[in-house]
Amino acid sequence: MDANTKAKRRAPPPGLLAALGEFLGDRLTTNAAVCLQHGTDESSLVPQPPDAVAFASSTEEVARIVACCASFDTPVIAFGAGSSIEGHLLAVQGGVCLDLSRMNQVLAIDADDLTATVQAGVTRNGLNAALAHSGFFFSVDPGADATLGGMAATAASGTNTVRYGTMRDNLVALTVVTAGGEVIRTARRARKTSAGYCLTQLFAGSEGTLGIITEVTVRLHPQPEAVAAAVAHFPDVASAVQVVIAARQMGVPLARAELLDALTIRALNAHSHTTLPEAPTLFLEFCGSRNQVMEQGQVLQDIALEHGGGDFQWATRPEERTRLWTPRHHAYFAALQLRPGSRSLTTDACVPISRLAQCLDETLADIRASGLMAPVFGHVGDGHFHCLLLLDPASREEAAAAEGVSQRLARRAAGHDGTCSGEHGVGLHKMGYLEEELGAGAVEVMRRIKLALDPRNILNPGKVVHVDAP
Repeated sequence: MDANTKAKRRAPPPGLLAALGEFLGDRLTTNAAVCLQHGTDESSLVPQPPDAVAFASSTEEVARIVACCASFDTPVIAFGAGSSIEGHLLAVQGGVCLDLSRMNQVLAIDADDLTATVQAGVTRNGLNAALAHSGFFFSVDPGADATLGGMAATAASGTNTVRYGTMRDNLVALTVVTAGGEVIRTARRARKTSAGYCLTQLFAGSEGTLGIITEVTVRLHPQPEAVAAAVAHFPDVASAVQVVIAARQMGVPLARAELLDALTIRALNAHSHTTLPEAPTLFLEFCGSRNQVMEQGQVLQDIALEHGGGDFQWATRPEERTRLWTPRHHAYFAALQLRPGSRSLTTDACVPISRLAQCLDETLADIRASGLMAPVFGHVGDGHFHCLLLLDPASREEAAAAEGVSQRLARRAAGHDGTCSGEHGVGLHKMGYLEEELGAGAVEVMRRIKLALDPRNILNPGKVVHVDAP
């Protein structure tokens, strides 16, 4: 949070808007409402609008916008769908927000190589719609219909990670505009390479601070022959976690493994008119051949029963799978309705799955001690969970209590050999935890990389690592 105080807002220099307007025309705006929208995200941080918003339509145009802003020493903040929750979009030093949402073309789908190349503004739902009749799909599902450029920039992940991997695992190559307006391609489409530094992974997760991603090449996966879904509740969090550990050790091909705490289940029952037992609950999905799915379903049921699982239900028919899994898809919005009129400080953490039960129990105890209402749920298959700390917007005391819970969670995760951010990124909110998690030396290397690639500190300044303005 100290990044808010360290950053100093720069006034837009004379001549910048006129220079941009020469080639953008009405796709450049200083409208206050539009700027506020682009300086507000899903975080609990105070909105900080840019001075102007530029709507780009191509990589070449992004390069021209960045080069123009660089010549005026003006910050540039990339914007996709606006779904980030760690303050990535806030224009803490003013500048130009570069909206990539109009760059929404699927450029190529290669069925033989199982890859797709898209512009950065294509959303995951948009890509999967384009793949609907191909027999393939794009696997990374963070929940929100984020853009693929934003997902690459934050190294996103989601419910499918346990089987298909994170956004990093599914990236093949990126097209990036550098701080000077140069266009580079980070890799070819070969399945593997040992040629030089891995620039794709350098820009992935950099949150627009090292370059602006304009095109993304991703891996595709074949649709599985059969899919099954299962739901079961457990006496405690540890029992539910042990089921997932045992299933993985026994080779059950889990595609999703989601854990919802008792409070989240209460919210779902109120929101969706379900009657699930208010207890820690696993929502599972596994896939393979039809015979394999039937066999593994029985194995999974046996594992669940061994660990106290109750009311185990599983189904392979699409309509039944949908019935079982629909409550999980509604969890976030159901949780927000537990306290009408509240706002949420949403945070996440990820630890080795062997440490997950202990970390969750400690976090739930901390939340109870704080007096806050905070549903907890997450992607238990990879040791990742979210906390939605529901606050009275007018209460400074609750805001301070929530920030305390968030800080302790970040440090607790590091203490369990985990991370303060499993998929949300660092943004503004988690800058202060990087040094504790990685050490001063590692953060200094990051700072040197930032200054080497962006010596004038114009790309999303004030995020990820602090650097002194030139």
